[in-house]
Amino acid sequence: MKNWLTKFLFIFALIPASNWAAQPFYVGADLSYVNEMEDCGAVYRDKNKKVDPFTLFATKGANLVRVRLWHNAQWTKYSNLDDVSKTLQRAKNNNMKTLLDFHYSDTWTDPEKQFIPKAWAHITDTNELAKALYDYTTETLSALDKQNLLPDMVQVGNETNIEILQQEASIVHGIPDWQRNATLLNSGIKAVRDYSLANGKNIRIILHIAQPENALWWFKQASENGVTDFDIIGLSYYPQWSTYTLPQLPDAIKKLKGIYGKEVMIVETAYPWTLENFDKASNVLGKQAVQPDFPATPKGQVLYLVALTQLVKTAGGSGVIYWEPAWVSTRCTTLWGKGSHWENASFFDAAKRNNALPAFLFFSTNYK
Repeated sequence: MKNWLTKFLFIFALIPASNWAAQPFYVGADLSYVNEMEDCGAVYRDKNKKVDPFTLFATKGANLVRVRLWHNAQWTKYSNLDDVSKTLQRAKNNNMKTLLDFHYSDTWTDPEKQFIPKAWAHITDTNELAKALYDYTTETLSALDKQNLLPDMVQVGNETNIEILQQEASIVHGIPDWQRNATLLNSGIKAVRDYSLANGKNIRIILHIAQPENALWWFKQASENGVTDFDIIGLSYYPQWSTYTLPQLPDAIKKLKGIYGKEVMIVETAYPWTLENFDKASNVLGKQAVQPDFPATPKGQVLYLVALTQLVKTAGGSGVIYWEPAWVSTRCTTLWGKGSHWENASFFDAAKRNNALPAFLFFSTNYK
């Protein structure tokens, strides 16, 4: 292994999960798929014993759960308010902090697509659209608050590298109208701030960009256009899609913290523990995801996560969240196939009845 990696792999000096409370650093998981996977027949195991996945993550040291919310997805009964409420309740029952990820769409949003919800597609006036976004955000927070499920953090958008709330038929890559984009983002931000103030809450706001090299230009443009009232810069970091190697990541984190005075958190990352496919759904993370120092093995997966997390903490980052460690293979279908597109990057061994993999050590490692 390279010298930079060896430097950080004094790992496996483990501490009990209970000691994490004193450390303002998050090690979390996006568990948006768990309810669906269990309805599809998934059983999660640890040392051959059936376990509740939320309890397992908490016991292993996870202290934050992230969950996505779609506006009104007609193609699935999940990631709606009822499903999100169930996930938040399960996280709360296990004493984990929560992060609600507003996609502001009826489907996945990412650096290639930011589709406006069907219910808002007729709105062409930016201010009217901003009000719809504000009202929806407020109503969602209010509904969750009534259930005592208000999240600790909120993402105003998901991987918003391009302009948000675009018409699907005329999607544009990039941000041709920053005034419109800023108005919409600030409306979501204001909704969270106003609700927090009116109800004596402290909901922290994250803006989320995929890959550190994109965050460097995006937050510069956002700041120049008046998007400044947020708390955390959220990054997706997947090495295969980034120009930044793992050793270069701390430099980007330090620059973002130094320039904007915000915390920086990796809100998405993942790594394959195998290149084998266990079902008919093709896997997203294949050979291109494998980095030179980290083989696609259970050990390679945990070594990647620990090295990444140590680098993030050393650079002054606030945490690392894994996406999506519980998306195991089941009989159910996705938009693209039957099964899971991520089982080879989950934290459960599909070849061994979904027994927990060593990747769980990521949560309990004593990062310096």
